[in-house]
Amino acid sequence: MIEHAALQADKIRLVMQLRRNGVTDTRVLGAIEAVPREAFVSDAFIDQAYADRPLPIANDQTISQPTIVAIMTSELQVNDRHTVLEIGTGSGYQAAILAKLARRVHTIERHEGLYKTACARFEAMGLRNITTHLGDGSKGWSRAAPYDRIMVTAAAASLPDKLLEQLAPDGIMVVPLGAEGGVQKLFRITREGETFVKTPLSDVRFVPLVEEKELKD
Repeated sequence: MIEHAALQADKIRLVMQLRRNGVTDTRVLGAIEAVPREAFVSDAFIDQAYADRPLPIANDQTISQPTIVAIMTSELQVNDRHTVLEIGTGSGYQAAILAKLARRVHTIERHEGLYKTACARFEAMGLRNITTHLGDGSKGWSRAAPYDRIMVTAAAASLPDKLLEQLAPDGIMVVPLGAEGGVQKLFRITREGETFVKTPLSDVRFVPLVEEKELKD
């Protein structure tokens, strides 16, 4: 087991690296400092918890590279009045970061194993402002819509109409778009009335956003 002091030193180095990579939002950096990434990776990768790289988790998914987490969170411009919808809970790390910044986070996961593990992690960490759903993320979660912010952590071939419908006026969505297996482009989508303004950001690689026909609530 890696010593706590070593992990803390790795975390400090990571935050400094994020600053060098252009992440300047102090609230986002503070959230990254506050959330223990080692709690969201398997024991085999504890020693790499604060490496600036994605790591494998169950169901052939990954926990995203910290730089990408920081950039996407910064671009979302979350504050403590916002309700956020996250598509793709995965390990739960990104939702935990958002929970430090937002009033309420709804997060959807299609893999039941990942969903149950994330729920247990949120409970253990006392993150009471996260509501986790098992379902098809491409359809969003209409029961709690509209959302001030939407973050999609899987690549869609095109903008999902259901998610656009659930974005509040003046809301922001951050979403990777592109085909599976190639380099995708991260976009910030801003809703201005019935118009959606699409701003390209950086190249990224994400697992695909998969549409499921039958999933439990």
